[in-house]
Amino acid sequence: MLEFLRRSFDRRARARARLRDPAYGFLFAPEHPTEVVVFDTETTGLDRRRSDIISLAAIRIRGNRLLLSQGLELTVRPSAAIEHAAVAVHGLRPMDVADGLPAREAVSRFLHFIGTRPLVGYYLEFDIAMVNRVIRPWLGVGLPNRAIEVSALYYDRVMRDRSTLGALYTGTVDLSFARILADLDLPALPAHDALNDALMTGLAYLKLTVPGG
Repeated sequence: MLEFLRRSFDRRARARARLRDPAYGFLFAPEHPTEVVVFDTETTGLDRRRSDIISLAAIRIRGNRLLLSQGLELTVRPSAAIEHAAVAVHGLRPMDVADGLPAREAVSRFLHFIGTRPLVGYYLEFDIAMVNRVIRPWLGVGLPNRAIEVSALYYDRVMRDRSTLGALYTGTVDLSFARILADLDLPALPAHDALNDALMTGLAYLKLTVPGG
């Protein structure tokens, strides 16, 4: 454990040394002790190397409460064209995002909103990659925040429950968002809306982490 912590500290120290703007040094402060942030993005496509963020929403979670009234919801003006397939998924057209914030301004607001809080999401790796696509050329670093994947939490619960029942399980676990929501008895809001997706993911996180959830 001590070796793991030392390596983690060394990685953060090396990353901070690469930070091009000291105004964002707050990202490398100690992790926030009581809150996490659930977030989601909608994008021009699914290619992490070429797609742009067009909508971003984030909600802080404190204890067993989603602080929805203090949430962040941003529309972002992309430089890449929105793919037709993406419009069919999230419904955002070029005219809907034409007056959005420039990507750097939107992500700057996001960074100040999250601070050092751990990040929660559903298939969070993609959303983090989309934010990193903005900040790496600008700040020289990626997001240093700890990531908490809701589908992994759900998988662990399913396997733990089966073990408790003494069931031998060799099949796959359905990790689709719809299945997770249904199994946790949570409402399914209109999907592929960044704020709705963040809210549903936050509710799932609370169900999976709060005792009695």
